[in-house]
Amino acid sequence: MDKNTLIGMLLMGVVIFGFMWLNQPSEAELAERQRQLDSIAAVQRQDNRQALIAGNVDTLSNEDKTLLMNVLQNLPADHASINNEGVMLSLQDGKISGTVTVADTTVTWDEVTAATSANPAAHNLAVQAVQRALDVYAKNGSFAAALTGTEELVTLENDSLKVELSTKGGIIARAILKGYKTYKTPQLVLFDKGDNDYSFTLSNNTQRFETKNFYFTPKKLNDSTVVMNLQLDGGAQWGLKYTLVPGSYMVRMEMVQQHMQRIIPLNINLVDLDWHQKISRHEFGKQFEERNSGIYYKFAGKDGEVKNTSESGHDEKEIKEKIKWVSAKNQFFSTVLITDSVFSTAMLASQDTKDTPDYDNYLKDINVHTMVPYSSDKATPASFYFYLGPNRYHMLSSYDKFSPKEDLKLTHLIPLGWKLFRWINTGIIIPVFDWLGKFMSNYGLIILVLTIILKIVLSPLTYKTYISQAKMRFLAPDIAKINEKYPNQEDALKKQQKTMELYRLAGANPMGGCLPMLLQMPILIAMFTFFPSSIELRGQSFLWANDLSAPDKIVEWSTHIPFISSTFGNHISLFCLLMTVTNIIYTYITTKSQAQSQSMPGMKAMMYMMPLMFLVFFNNYASGLSYYYFISLLITILQVYSCRLFVTEDKVRATMAANAAKPKKKSKWMARLEEAQKMQQQQQRAQQQRSASQRRRR
Repeated sequence: MDKNTLIGMLLMGVVIFGFMWLNQPSEAELAERQRQLDSIAAVQRQDNRQALIAGNVDTLSNEDKTLLMNVLQNLPADHASINNEGVMLSLQDGKISGTVTVADTTVTWDEVTAATSANPAAHNLAVQAVQRALDVYAKNGSFAAALTGTEELVTLENDSLKVELSTKGGIIARAILKGYKTYKTPQLVLFDKGDNDYSFTLSNNTQRFETKNFYFTPKKLNDSTVVMNLQLDGGAQWGLKYTLVPGSYMVRMEMVQQHMQRIIPLNINLVDLDWHQKISRHEFGKQFEERNSGIYYKFAGKDGEVKNTSESGHDEKEIKEKIKWVSAKNQFFSTVLITDSVFSTAMLASQDTKDTPDYDNYLKDINVHTMVPYSSDKATPASFYFYLGPNRYHMLSSYDKFSPKEDLKLTHLIPLGWKLFRWINTGIIIPVFDWLGKFMSNYGLIILVLTIILKIVLSPLTYKTYISQAKMRFLAPDIAKINEKYPNQEDALKKQQKTMELYRLAGANPMGGCLPMLLQMPILIAMFTFFPSSIELRGQSFLWANDLSAPDKIVEWSTHIPFISSTFGNHISLFCLLMTVTNIIYTYITTKSQAQSQSMPGMKAMMYMMPLMFLVFFNNYASGLSYYYFISLLITILQVYSCRLFVTEDKVRATMAANAAKPKKKSKWMARLEEAQKMQQQQQRAQQQRSASQRRRR
């Protein structure tokens, strides 16, 4: 292109642009044009209304009819029909027949294809429904033949578990745990048909195939194995193979296929997985069960942590790291999906069922979207385990064998507290609890014996606490005399020195009662997490309590108490009430046995408020926990009176006299205290001299 040609093209562009700019319509012209278009649209709408009144309606195009005929001809002979959102059409003797149900109105195929109709609105909706069905079948291509069929249920069961597999979607539709029951039914259904569904989404460069839409053909290989299969175009097959592991709550699920590279290209290396479950309610104490339900998941790797969504209210999380398993977790039962490889990413959503019609029967509505590695040329591109069973510690621990490369940490489905408290539970409490269970079948007695054992083990610390408190109580008059002797602030160090000397002679330590008590706190907190999580207590009765894992209600009401109703509930639990009364008695005993500080007069009232706060807090907890604290407090009161037999004021005074007679050897701390006192006295004298000098000058 030479110079003249280039200049000519530029000039032509300038001329064209200038012409368009000079001839662009004004705002008035644009408004007039829009008014004309609106008038035309109004006329068209009027014409349409008149056409409907006259009975003229939409009809399927010839292309739609041809596509429908092709779809029906390509379907297998035993399923040569379309069944999609009210559209039920089949091919018989080369002719299409059937019905379309829309808005509670059934329209026959002949009426759908007619040019006029007595009910134009229903007719048009029927035409649109057929077009949507055609779109669905066209998009599913090689899978279209599996869009129609009849749902069947196939059962697998062993001594522990019974599962029902549905041919619609090829999923586990129902799971029943043998040997368990709910608060109102004789058998425990972990999830029922319609409450649990999952779907894999296969895709090629132009289409997406969701397995939940297809009808699978079941093939039972033996009593414990079923293959849900899809026969596809070109000899390709895709399916899910389920194997119920004997004597366990595990179900093996394998993705099996043949010649799928003819449909799914090799460059597709991920498959979407969507899982939805409505977590069912099983326990009488719904409030507490709800607080212990949600989505749990474990990050992949040996050191992968177990995390969970919030167990109260709605919560959503986006997980960008790889995870090993994800679970719909209940208080005592869980559905866990474990992959042999990894889930690459995940979107988790958990919603409570409050303000919904399902509130009485369901706890949470959970949704999981994730992806798994896939290859269309592998016979088994992905495999999983479903754990459908109880949150029983030793059972969950034994299932680590299903993943030899990493610790599954399924036991973390049981909330046993932070690391220290969890270690106490798993290393001490659970082994002793299980050992006692070998000799006794009544769990109320097991808790009693366990409490006695713990009290015996902790008795040295308890004894030191009581000894220290008793000595401090006996020394209270002497400390009061020291305070009276040194009332001034400048004598504070002297007062402290005398007080510490008194403690040394009596062998008392102001912190001696606190330290042993602090050492016992981890045990108390560990038990607080253990009892509500122990499935062994579920359904176990003792005295008036029908279920040690639930509140032992003796009085109920329908109204709610303001501010505390969500915690306290609408009932009174007897074991919790007994625990509170015992706690008040124990508080009375301890306040009488301790030296009362005049500087903190409100402390005594606060100590009596604590048992009442515990009543509000524990009233809705497991009765087994309140029973444990009740027994523990009773034993503690007995220990207090036992210690009083060994610690008397005469013995303390005798100890003080013996210590006073011994040669006094100053400790380093006492020497530093005396040195600090001397320095303070020197500073005070210097200050007094300066003050006197200033007064003389005046």
